[in-house]
Amino acid sequence: MNFETFEATNYNTILSTALAGDAGPDVMMVRAHGGLEMVASGGYLMPLSTESVPGVAGFPESALAAETLRSDETLYAVPFASQTQFILYNKGLFDQMGLSEPQTWDDLIATSEALKAAGLFAFGNGTGTAWQAETIATAIIASVIGKDFYDDLLAGNADFTDPRYVGGLEKLQEISAYFPDGFTGLDYAASQLLFTSGLAGMFAGGSYEVANFLAQNPDIEVGVFAAPGLAAEDPKLVGVYYDGGYAGNATTEHPEAVLTFLNYLTTVEFGQKFANELGNITPIPGVTFENPMLQRVSDLNQSSVPYIMLTNFRFGEPTGSVLLQAEVQRMFAGQIDAAGAGQAITTGLAAWYAPFQQ
Repeated sequence: MNFETFEATNYNTILSTALAGDAGPDVMMVRAHGGLEMVASGGYLMPLSTESVPGVAGFPESALAAETLRSDETLYAVPFASQTQFILYNKGLFDQMGLSEPQTWDDLIATSEALKAAGLFAFGNGTGTAWQAETIATAIIASVIGKDFYDDLLAGNADFTDPRYVGGLEKLQEISAYFPDGFTGLDYAASQLLFTSGLAGMFAGGSYEVANFLAQNPDIEVGVFAAPGLAAEDPKLVGVYYDGGYAGNATTEHPEAVLTFLNYLTTVEFGQKFANELGNITPIPGVTFENPMLQRVSDLNQSSVPYIMLTNFRFGEPTGSVLLQAEVQRMFAGQIDAAGAGQAITTGLAAWYAPFQQ
């Protein structure tokens, strides 16, 4: 077996070009949702079903939806992992300062103030790398916005001018006072370094950060929590999405071998290795999370909302992700207020999203 890797940013283009030229691999990793459609809509991927890959029958519906082409409602990849957006914190630093996981928005502000008073950055985040603006928005304000808004949005009964969403953006603007100086120009790598070096107490990010943080600083003790809502009784929500899958080439000369391999990727044996060795949450039922951190993430996932711009608004241009990232950056730069950002996102999506065209 030959295994080849490519730089992530241009992966879809590289893969599509190879497949179009009949030079694609037999088995490949593909993205989810809108990122999948770019490849699957070209007819390059092997259609899958519970008959050809029985193991997917037990996968969560949200995982299968991530790898299903909307136009023909066909599954084209075996989902491989969910990712969770929340707040990571330096547990050793919190213990040393007598801080605990905040239960209300005011608690989060007080925790941020305490870290700032100690000469630290409350959050290590910057938005110089554009996609970080989207991550921050979900990780910090999902609980403030509330699950009802997301339900109404997906039902077509709300848009991003809704007071619940705008109120969340206002809180995001408020908490940005505790980001590093010059954070709008701070890139992703530098942001990570502020956290792993102990200069920042918290980091708004994803479950994929944990292994990387520990690789950078094996001595750091990382904790995670769902950012709180305004009141202690408000549900504490994390953002969850499935970010890719394993697909077969529709024109492979080895279809039986490809299906044999894809079937293996649905087994508990593989899922257990995936969780234990790669430190990710697998959608395969029956896997136990031996790592306490993974179990904590799995528990947090029980109270979640979709990572909405990726799961529902990357199917046209401009994508919801591009719009949100740009408007949050403009809001942080003082060029627009929260209401204006919500309106700009809604107007941009109305170019292709029918419910916003009414």
